[in-house]
Amino acid sequence: TPRFSWYLHWNLPEPRLKWVQENQQWRNLVRCYLAATSFVDAQVGRLIQTLEATGLADNTIVVVWGDHGWHLGEKGITGKNTLWERSTRVPLIFAGPGVGRGGHTMQPAELLDLYPTLVELCGLTPRRDLEGLSLVPQLKNPSTPRERPAITSHNQGNHGIRSERWRYIRYADGTEELYDIKNDPNEWTNLAVAPQHAAILAGHRQWLPKVDVPPAPGSANRVLTYDRATDEAIWEGAAVRRGDPIPQ
Repeated sequence: TPRFSWYLHWNLPEPRLKWVQENQQWRNLVRCYLAATSFVDAQVGRLIQTLEATGLADNTIVVVWGDHGWHLGEKGITGKNTLWERSTRVPLIFAGPGVGRGGHTMQPAELLDLYPTLVELCGLTPRRDLEGLSLVPQLKNPSTPRERPAITSHNQGNHGIRSERWRYIRYADGTEELYDIKNDPNEWTNLAVAPQHAAILAGHRQWLPKVDVPPAPGSANRVLTYDRATDEAIWEGAAVRRGDPIPQ
């Protein structure tokens, strides 16, 4: 992957994969992650059971979503802070009035879509100043096409564009990644340098955010910027040079 991909998680409080391996904690890390998932699933079950027991289930919209994903060693990472599939994908489940039963779609959505979706499902006055798109068309008919892919940003200049089949990533220094999620779900082969994918790249580049502002003054933690003049990444105020060894 491009060197710049490592700057997004250059120095984090999470234990690095090397430490996890050397201290025989990899299996424990996975167990803890799965235990947390199982625990939350049980709490959702308690909530649903209570809604049914009180007769409120048929008049309540339930939405289950989660925080960003977590690498458990995939692509050499333990933790978050990447624009790859493992770190950006989240669960998103709707149930209740206005939602078709058993529907499932692989079309990408954004968490920004939650609010306009709930506005429409609840019959409230539509808002025209929102960036998100209502998911009601897909909740009624999962095959209804979406107007745009899902976009994830990580500090200024670093963006992931996820269409139904492809994940495109562009970093602040201009380097790129392209993955065919259908045939390469683990994102092992970067196709951005393959000439035959020029049209795919162009189609995804058009969705890069037009508004891309720097961090707010005073920002410190997990802030990454890029100095084009020196070709240096700046992680939390400290320069990262191209030859600096990747932290392990």
